[in-house]
Amino acid sequence: MRKLQNTLYITTQGSYLHKERETLVVEQDRKKVAQLPVHSIGHIFCFGNVLVSPFLMGFCGENNVNLAFFTETGRYLGRLQGRQSGNVLLRRAQYRISEQNPIPIARNIIAAKIQSAKRVLQRRLRNHGEHEEVQAAVMALNFSLQQLKRAENLDLIRGIEGDAAARYFGVFQHLLAEKNGFGFDGRNRRPPRDGVNALLSFLYSILGKDISGALQGVGLDPQVGFLHADRPGRDSLAQDLLEEFRAWWVDRMVLSLINRGQIKPQDFVTEVGGAVNMKPEARRLLFQSLQAKKQEKIVHPFLQEEVEIGLLPYIQAMLLARHLRGDLAEYPPFLMR
Repeated sequence: MRKLQNTLYITTQGSYLHKERETLVVEQDRKKVAQLPVHSIGHIFCFGNVLVSPFLMGFCGENNVNLAFFTETGRYLGRLQGRQSGNVLLRRAQYRISEQNPIPIARNIIAAKIQSAKRVLQRRLRNHGEHEEVQAAVMALNFSLQQLKRAENLDLIRGIEGDAAARYFGVFQHLLAEKNGFGFDGRNRRPPRDGVNALLSFLYSILGKDISGALQGVGLDPQVGFLHADRPGRDSLAQDLLEEFRAWWVDRMVLSLINRGQIKPQDFVTEVGGAVNMKPEARRLLFQSLQAKKQEKIVHPFLQEEVEIGLLPYIQAMLLARHLRGDLAEYPPFLMR
């Protein structure tokens, strides 16, 4: 259990939530572990096998507490919300800003993405010494950040992001330990044509679904973004927030799995059409590694509280909702210092 701002995250399996008078009670192994006044809570996120009494459900609805349910791995299932939810006003604000003024949010997200990518490259330089091509890419990303400050339209922001991504992935092969036998000749997808791209695409997809569920959990529409254009079947807002986590979370995780020898070239199979897929054993290892990563704790750079990495999509969704409601002057993207 973790309370951040006005949101309660219940992640311990077998927890039982019920009400006592005007309070919410959390029990684990039939022992009371927390008792909180309901007026101090705006959202309750329940992950996995978490039981909620019918009386508490009604109490949450009556007191405008958003009660959302997810699988243990973070896939959104549904939510209970009272009549005076304000979510329609939140979504209207989302749609209005998406149409009229998406630049500040889009710029903040891409700035965080480029900074994170730069720090992945700088980490390589710190650990393994100077490298001319990697150092040149770091300088190019610094220039991209300077350009971004002056970007006043979405096409320019997207162009800067695309150029920065090309520079970053242009030297990504130098971050891979040669002894492990993986090749990387740039980013490719639909389908991925090598093991590294297969890992990246798979983890991006999983994390994107987590973010989509988190957005739904706070009442936002995951299909209406600020950076990515609307497209049928695409959760554009989830793809927006995914940009903040690509380098820091997914790319570093892929590099660790490869460089530590946990994932090997023989863990992949090439299909007739050229697509490269993971074997079932590798996929199981990837899921196990992702779940272990989600349980690691960091100090959130904006909240300055210790949180599990797995809760980051939900925290960022909440911060975005607070910004759209006008509670925060700017949206603070996730960026580890």
